[in-house]
Amino acid sequence: MSESYVVTIEPIGRQVLCRDDQSILDACLRAGVWLPHSCTHGTCATCKCEVVDGDVDHGEASSFALMDFERDEGKLLTCCATPRSDVTIEADIDVDEDLEMYPVQDYVATLVEKTEIARDTVRLVIELDRDIAFNAGQYLTFEVPPASQADGVAVRRTWSIASPPSEPRRLEFHVRLVPGGRGTAGWVFGGLSVGEQFPVSGPYGRFVLHTGQDNHTIMVAGGTGLAPIKAMLRHGLENEAYGGEMTLYQGGRSRDWLYDVDFFRSLAEEFDQFTYRPCLSAESAEEVAASGDDPTAYGYGMVTDVIANDHASLSGCKGYLCGPPLMVEAALKTLMSRRLFPRDIYREEFFNEGDKSGGVNSPLIKR
Repeated sequence: MSESYVVTIEPIGRQVLCRDDQSILDACLRAGVWLPHSCTHGTCATCKCEVVDGDVDHGEASSFALMDFERDEGKLLTCCATPRSDVTIEADIDVDEDLEMYPVQDYVATLVEKTEIARDTVRLVIELDRDIAFNAGQYLTFEVPPASQADGVAVRRTWSIASPPSEPRRLEFHVRLVPGGRGTAGWVFGGLSVGEQFPVSGPYGRFVLHTGQDNHTIMVAGGTGLAPIKAMLRHGLENEAYGGEMTLYQGGRSRDWLYDVDFFRSLAEEFDQFTYRPCLSAESAEEVAASGDDPTAYGYGMVTDVIANDHASLSGCKGYLCGPPLMVEAALKTLMSRRLFPRDIYREEFFNEGDKSGGVNSPLIKR
């Protein structure tokens, strides 16, 4: 039987009741206390805080995100740490006053669509048992059932919502296959079928569209990093939530790795403030032309090269970056080389369980 302890969050002085089998982050988010976080599985280090008093179990925090000397110094990752006594932590709480943050809740989801949309990529559409309130760019946690009856252990995986907050019950997700992955190869690309029900919780994450701004927004997406970006674009354009220009750079090795290209082209035709730039890093204009497609409809080379060629300066813009860590880091350097300051760049790196032994992380950039 679990015990509960009081977690005090400084400097705001809030107190939250947390079970000894519950992460401190989960208890806080469910109580409406918005602590910094991103991956929620001990990899990115965004939720790193200081233990002022009390004892915790560090759980499955990776040795990369929370090094041994940091544990000795009294640091913890709130997404993994569970209390072993009453605990006081000190967190860097910086909530944007223009955003309304919604407490995490539990839902029952029913899968209503599963469609292959690109190489090793599927679109999932779920319907919740009731409406959910969230910000464009946030994500849900899915409970993946046990791999077998003998296993008996469910695991949690997180995927970003690709649909806007104006659709609060029917939500879209994009999932890329991870070879050997328990949540992808073992479930989404395995036995998951339309009609299946499963628990989800959310919303999580602070990589969201800041609607109180009207700067020219440069959005860079790699792989399924397109999911939260798509939610932001639809919210900003279709719901008139963003007043500035919006440009999307979508990167892929070849056209079979890209998806929703026609959707974004239609969006660009409908909204003058939106520009779409799909980019191919391993397919040439000659190859595109030989297939009968329009070679002028794409940029060529790494997505960062296309951005650099398009813009001599990005001063005064805002940046949103999402995708694999190496792509995000490269895009970050490119935007900064074009005079876009760190305070104006928001990012989300898509880590998986295999990234716990290492990765890319910069404390300079807002998440």
